[in-house]
Amino acid sequence: MKHNALKRQSGFSLVELSVVIVIIGVLAAFAVPKFRDSVERSKASEAYNYLSAVRTSQERYQSKEGTYATDSTTLDIQIPAPKYFTVGEIAAGVSGSMEDSWKLTLSRKGPSAGYGEYTITFSQDGFVEDESTIKDIPAINPMSQ
Repeated sequence: MKHNALKRQSGFSLVELSVVIVIIGVLAAFAVPKFRDSVERSKASEAYNYLSAVRTSQERYQSKEGTYATDSTTLDIQIPAPKYFTVGEIAAGVSGSMEDSWKLTLSRKGPSAGYGEYTITFSQDGFVEDESTIKDIPAINPMSQ
């Protein structure tokens, strides 16, 4: 009799396994979107860091040359271009003259965790919210928090 009692108690019942699977599923339903947001936010941060480096380099270039650079290859940027973004062309900013204004837009390339394509624009004054579509996605915008 003792041998049969021990046999019956070993292992998990189907109901117990089902409850554990449901609990794991509920936890994953909350965790996956947060994880996805944090991964995309880190990719966007890479773009912000790059644009900040461009801005700093542009200021050094402007103090030496009297105008902002139109080609990023002439700048002494110390970090590589972002892996997940397409770097646009440097253009004249709000004044229309490279002597005192510039802007540069990065566009998200490839899949972006369900957010679609978005852009980040910087100028001599920093982040240009009006020209950046990332402003519409606060969950991944490092500037929104």
